[in-house]
Amino acid sequence: MEQEVPVIIHDHDPVNPVKEPHSETFIPEQVKEISETLSEAFLRFKESESYDLLVKSADKAKEFIEKNPVQALLYTLGAGAFFGFLLRKKR
Repeated sequence: MEQEVPVIIHDHDPVNPVKEPHSETFIPEQVKEISETLSEAFLRFKESESYDLLVKSADKAKEFIEKNPVQALLYTLGAGAFFGFLLRKKR
């Protein structure tokens, strides 16, 4: 089922144009400096041995979860319950 929609094309500018925000966003210098500093710190971390150890540990954890899904689920539930009791609000 097709429906025709009328299309009106205007050759002139609208009487009250809506002002659009600048296409370029203004970023203060301090934010740029912080961003660059964080980028450099992350690159240094990626090149360090700590990053390699972190990646290896994540791979080991993934393998453990794939080999032992039930045991991993129980560990997760236990850790969640522990932190829930530890951080709960006291009434």
